Amino acid sequence: MELDLKPIELSGIEKKRPMIIAGPCSAETEQQVMDTALMLANKGIKIFRAGIWKPRTKPGGFEGIGVDGLAWLKRVKQETGMYVATEVATAKHVYECLKAGIDVLWIGARTTANPFAVQEIADALKGVDIPILIKNPVNPDLELWIGAFERINNAGLKQLGAIHRGFSSYDKKIYRNLPQWHIPIELRRRIPELPIFCDPSHIGGKRELVAPLCQQAMDLGFDGLIVESHCNPDCAWSDAAQQVTPDVLDYILNLLVIRKETQTTENLGELRNQIDDCDNEIIEVLAKRMRVCREIGTFKKEHDMTILQTGRYNEILDKRGAQGSLCGMDSDFIKKVFEAIHEESVRQQMEIINK
Repeated sequence: MELDLKPIELSGIEKKRPMIIAGPCSAETEQQVMDTALMLANKGIKIFRAGIWKPRTKPGGFEGIGVDGLAWLKRVKQETGMYVATEVATAKHVYECLKAGIDVLWIGARTTANPFAVQEIADALKGVDIPILIKNPVNPDLELWIGAFERINNAGLKQLGAIHRGFSSYDKKIYRNLPQWHIPIELRRRIPELPIFCDPSHIGGKRELVAPLCQQAMDLGFDGLIVESHCNPDCAWSDAAQQVTPDVLDYILNLLVIRKETQTTENLGELRNQIDDCDNEIIEVLAKRMRVCREIGTFKKEHDMTILQTGRYNEILDKRGAQGSLCGMDSDFIKKVFEAIHEESVRQQMEIINK
């Protein structure tokens, strides 16, 4: 289905990239909220974020200040003129936020993964017209993410936006949550009018990764950033390692290079034609390779051989990965390409053997 969307419009906020939402991971105390908000407001930030209810992986951690924190966000609005945003996970959260006049709501990654919870939030939002941002689900499931937008849109809300916060993984060598940029890129292809925000804090998990992730998001044409910023990050009650001070955030934002999205030069057109020619050659070579694979399938059928020859498969992956490195490409990328090629080769050989 097509989404019925309209731009996110908040009076006084310029319609330019990037739209910035910033504030602490959690509202901890009234003093902490006000100190951070005043510092951010002085840096020109117009939308203040703070978690009121915090879903924790295990019980016993700080699970948010609860409804009391909404009064602090109201005070932020009154004293700084900033818009305020927070996360909702249940219908009760929605009702409390609407009662408190919260301007922007977002749905967290754990909630997005649960269609029952998203539908409950959608039902509670009927008749409301405020911006609703939806984080990607914890698992890399684009259809589940799009389904959440459809549920909220079906409830009549049109000011929607996506938050890319990365995807959970056991592999945490660099990132807290793997970016898997191809997923938000595909979301943009499928729903081009949907604004996309990047959450570098949750992707990186470390404050030193916030700046490069912000720049990468801008280079990919994202519309906004939602960044965790705390007046005293090292003392934060949750996610201390990934929060930056308002001063550091201001420094990061001032260094951002915002490239034009629409300008296409004649030279770029020529280069794109070269890419098209290369792609055509790749497809022709793959078709030739598959013809050879089908001949191998016929040979295996005639000699009662199994399709999968593990030793040969491992040899191909290792050799091609090494070749890719020598040609300036990432070996893991090359291995993924040949894993996909091998999967198609096996499928075609299976068709021949099962005839």
